[in-house]
Amino acid sequence: MKIKYVCPLIAVEDIQKSRKFYEDVLKQEVEMDHGANVAFKGGFAIHDAAHYQGLLGESYPIDIRVKKNFLELYFESEDLNRLQEKLDSINTKFLHRIQEQPWGQRVMRFYDPDGYIIEVGEPLEFVVRRFAQEGFSPEEVSQKSSLPLEFVETVLDQK
Repeated sequence: MKIKYVCPLIAVEDIQKSRKFYEDVLKQEVEMDHGANVAFKGGFAIHDAAHYQGLLGESYPIDIRVKKNFLELYFESEDLNRLQEKLDSINTKFLHRIQEQPWGQRVMRFYDPDGYIIEVGEPLEFVVRRFAQEGFSPEEVSQKSSLPLEFVETVLDQK
């Protein structure tokens, strides 16, 4: 028997509000819209919580009002500063604004409309190029970023 993993699915209180957030703010494209379930091309889906509760039955109640600190959806953006400004303009609640992680990647974390954690980081290629511009050798970039030397060299050869 073969089992194929498809995507994470998160239950949301207001599917239209969440869809608008993911489409307008995080620029995700809808792959399929089933009304109560919307799948995005990025490989995740949102599901109307009331509908989802009906599928589970009353013996398994869910409470989507609780912060979803056990799950994080990860995205990448080439323009973190502009995204942070957009999030500020719609009064998004941040866990933290742009900061550098121990491996050198700049990221921010914030909540979506239902309290799920969203992380948006710069592409790892940006980290490699930034470290190289700071004068690090490919081997030092690899060590500092924990990225394989082969990946670092490939990125640096693409200039």
